Amino acid sequence: MSSKINTFRTFIVVLALFFSFLSSSLYSNTQEESPNTEEHHEATATAHDAKLKKEGVDISKVAFEHILDSHYWHFWGEGHDAVVAPLPIIIYSNNRGLQMFSSAKFEHGHASYNGYKLEEEVIISEDSNEKIYDLSITKNVTQMFISMGLLLWLFISIANAYKKTGITSAPTGKQSFFEPLIVFVRDDIAKENIGGKKYERFVPYLLTVFFLILINNVIGLIPISANLTGNIAFTLVLAVVTMIVTNVNASGAYWKHIFLPKPAALWLILMPIELVGVFSKPFALMIRLFANIAGGHIVVISLIGLIFIFESYAIAPVSIALTLFIDILECLVALLQAYIFTMLTALFIGSAMEDHSHGHEGTEGATEQH
Repeated sequence: MSSKINTFRTFIVVLALFFSFLSSSLYSNTQEESPNTEEHHEATATAHDAKLKKEGVDISKVAFEHILDSHYWHFWGEGHDAVVAPLPIIIYSNNRGLQMFSSAKFEHGHASYNGYKLEEEVIISEDSNEKIYDLSITKNVTQMFISMGLLLWLFISIANAYKKTGITSAPTGKQSFFEPLIVFVRDDIAKENIGGKKYERFVPYLLTVFFLILINNVIGLIPISANLTGNIAFTLVLAVVTMIVTNVNASGAYWKHIFLPKPAALWLILMPIELVGVFSKPFALMIRLFANIAGGHIVVISLIGLIFIFESYAIAPVSIALTLFIDILECLVALLQAYIFTMLTALFIGSAMEDHSHGHEGTEGATEQH
């Protein structure tokens, strides 16, 4: 097992080095291809700096920059002083096939490269007949790789600790911190809502959902991080997977209740409503997680932005105090939203697997005995 861990760590390091080498090498190639690129970049950056000084800080732009996905990883600063990490661009075109280059080629949307340009974080072609499929490693995708590596490292190390010490000894380190959460998901979420022995096969999925959301919620509170759980595409995928798991494991009574609801006289009214419920339940999961996380980030950035809007140090103490208060609430929301999503997922699975025939069997048995 230790060899597997070392192999995984090596893979992560090699992947990181590959992305770094790709970005740096391709950026250096741009400099060699065009001698005037540096002068043009400096002129563009200077004009952008002057525009920023004239217009001031656009809080709405800063807020949406944080919550939306991007082909750059922006850390801090604006204009020429901005500190960013370019990410790999991977494009499949119906005319030119697969292409890979660094997002540094676009110079934050101020330049085009090889017939492509970046507008509002969307890569478009100057050829209107060319169809593009964007497969790039964006900021959210990079964050997903980071959280995936963190999850694997945490739980592989915890599993190894259980193998060495068993389950009878007192847990230590990471094991002591995560064990209560693992037991909570197993006993209070999976077992309570699914029940019987059937819950055991869903525990790995529920644990994955809970800790994936929790870790990304916590990482998203860091100012320079990505807002993965506040991205509707990410929550959509989680909701779709939950819908598939729920309906694949549903009992015959579940589908009978949807397509043959009672009373029969109201079938034409109840059947469409029940069928819509199959999709509305995971849809509610998607919107709840997305809205709570994205909304919290927008509130925090807006409160900080009050300092720049009023351009006064007098508002700073109030703004910072309110921001700290919301941040504390966001820490609670990070755990609460992971719990709610996992609990409702288990509830949907349990209700779909419930066998409604047990009640009838018990009644018939009691009648026979009587």
